[in-house]
Amino acid sequence: MAQINPSILSADFARLADEAKAVDGADWLHVDVMDNHFVPNLTLGVPIVESLSRATDTPLDCHLMIEDPDRWAPQYVEAGAGSVTFHVEAAAAPVRLAREIRAKGARASMALKPATPIEPFEDLLPELDMLLIMTVEPGFGGQAFLDIMLPKIRRTRELIAKHGLELWLQVDGGVSESTIERCAEAGADVFVAGSAVYGAADPAAAVAALRARADAATAGAAWACGH
Repeated sequence: MAQINPSILSADFARLADEAKAVDGADWLHVDVMDNHFVPNLTLGVPIVESLSRATDTPLDCHLMIEDPDRWAPQYVEAGAGSVTFHVEAAAAPVRLAREIRAKGARASMALKPATPIEPFEDLLPELDMLLIMTVEPGFGGQAFLDIMLPKIRRTRELIAKHGLELWLQVDGGVSESTIERCAEAGADVFVAGSAVYGAADPAAAVAALRARADAATAGAAWACGH
């Protein structure tokens, strides 16, 4: 079954506890951490993650769009994140970092910006629990989905199958009812959705609708046959 991770970047930051409850049925809450260095935007950090982890039973999926994740990522596990994603473009030692995240008890995930190919990192895949393919340039919510990322999603799914890995494949950026089926058909099984969820009149219903579309597309996808 597809996993839907609403992004609180699109939520009301003054009401984060309530906004977390508004997406009942979501698999994870996606928390975008930006430092105004790796990306040109500044959002939230460890103290907010600590508070949010106490305010919701939904596990936190922290996406670190920051410099020096080797130093900072472990702190997000300690703050309560169940999954921590670092960008390979910013990591000095991605294998060591993934192992440290796992050792501290969280799922280790690696993200690729749109221009970063997957092929050079094929040998790293067994060290990961999830791979995130950005379908917009990281830094801001509300951007239009980049269709040119679909072949990259397909190639990544093929590499996962080649190595027989139980690796989640996440997409983030412009995911909506009009784009999620294409992502699922290409091979994604974890979907970050911001404005498509928090911009809806009923965020929980939006989560359910997105999951239904993704599941339907996955059922007919070649990659999922026998999966």
